[in-house]
Amino acid sequence: MNGAFYVGAVGLQAQERALSVISNNIANINTPAFKRSDIRFSSVLATRADADVPSASIDSGFSAAGVMASATPAMDVDGELQATGKPMDLAIRGRGFIELMAPGGQTLLWRGGALKVDDEGMLTAAGSGLPLKAAISVPADTISITVAGDGKVSAVNASDAAPVEIGQIDLVTADDMGGFEALDGGLYRVADDARLRSNTAGEDGAGMLVQGSVERSNVEMTTEMVSLMLVQRAYAANAQIVQAADQLMAIANGLRR
Repeated sequence: MNGAFYVGAVGLQAQERALSVISNNIANINTPAFKRSDIRFSSVLATRADADVPSASIDSGFSAAGVMASATPAMDVDGELQATGKPMDLAIRGRGFIELMAPGGQTLLWRGGALKVDDEGMLTAAGSGLPLKAAISVPADTISITVAGDGKVSAVNASDAAPVEIGQIDLVTADDMGGFEALDGGLYRVADDARLRSNTAGEDGAGMLVQGSVERSNVEMTTEMVSLMLVQRAYAANAQIVQAADQLMAIANGLRR
């Protein structure tokens, strides 16, 4: 009977985690370049105490010890591009990420958004304030900046109307994006052993850069609401297991010899 309490509690914890992921998706529906997360459940196995004899069968040596819920960002689903008309807005159409330099030399990945020039004249991501890894220095007398589809960055200064190339923004891609960790501000951290490839935008499967646009989140309210209803039903079912076990325990405690 104690097992029924444990099964119900594990189910409630797993569905609570799923509810948290769905709520986060809905809360970020208007966050530029946000990638929704899918919840994945997997069984946690533990060695059985009576499994003394080695066997090739998993069922004979292991038993279920719980459920693990993990959130995986849907990195392969692009959001819709929205034109803003602002020259410092930058989006990516297709695959790829822009590399940013975080404190301590750590590299973070970014799907684009608003750019700005910091106090040192470096081109940075406006939201996080992190400079681009490309280390693009913008001259002090620059009056406009142009980012081409292939990532070439040009500047026009007050003394010369002809644009001058000041840097190149490359995109990085990864075959396996399962190890991506979503951070605040539309940033992503990757594992140290992740294999990233740096490509010129538009080459080797990398996307193109689009100036004057931002990528909307890939969250669809209809999908999230359906998932929310399924989680609520599953949560209620696990709660009923706990309730039924409690009723059986009450009956057992009330028995008289």
